Amino acid sequence: MTEIKDQSIQRFLDELASKQATPGGGSAAALLGAQGAALVSMVCNLTIGKPKYAEVDAELRVLLVEAEALRETLTGMIQADIEVFDRLMACYGLPKASDEEKTHRTEQIQAVLKDATDVPLACARACAQAIALSRVAAEKGGQAVISDAGVAVMAAFAGLKSAALNVRINAGALKDRAFADGRLAELQALLTTGEREADAIYRIVQDKL
Repeated sequence: MTEIKDQSIQRFLDELASKQATPGGGSAAALLGAQGAALVSMVCNLTIGKPKYAEVDAELRVLLVEAEALRETLTGMIQADIEVFDRLMACYGLPKASDEEKTHRTEQIQAVLKDATDVPLACARACAQAIALSRVAAEKGGQAVISDAGVAVMAAFAGLKSAALNVRINAGALKDRAFADGRLAELQALLTTGEREADAIYRIVQDKL
C-alpha cells in the first residue's frame, strides 16, 4: 500500500476532505511541521554559497542537515497518526457482549489511547524543534528569502498547536491520570515556549522586511 507521503498533494487533500476518518487533523499537523522544516531548508539552500553570507555559510550547512532530518521525521508522522487512529478504532470495534469481553475491550482501548497520546506529542516536540530551527533561518538567512523563514515558523507553530489538540483529546480519555497529566504538563511547556518563540521570530522577520 502506498504511504500517504508518497501521494500527490491533490489526493491527500481529497482524502483529508472526505468522509473517511483518516487522514485527519493529526496528519495535517505533521504536514504543517514538515512544511516548516522544508522552508528552513529552502532558506539555507538559497543562502549557502552566496559570498555576501560567507560568514554564516558553515552554520547554515549544519542547519540544513538538521532541517532535512526533521522534515523526514515529521513526514513519517503523517502516516503514524493514521496508523494509531486506525488501531484505536479497531479496539472500539471489539466485542463487548460479556463481562470478559468488556474488560478486554477497555484494556485494549486504554493501551492504544496511550499511544494515541504519545504520537501527537512526538509531533508537537518535532514542531517545537522546527520553530527553534526557524530562528536561525530568520537570523542568518539571506534577505531575499527572509519572508520564507517567517512562513516556516508560522507553519511549525500551527503544527504544534494542532498536534496539541490531539494530545488533549486522547489524554482526556485516559484512566491512568498520572500518565495523562505527565504528558499534558510536557505539552503545556512546549506550547508556552513555542508561542513565545514563534512571536519573537515572527517579529525578527517583520523587522527585516
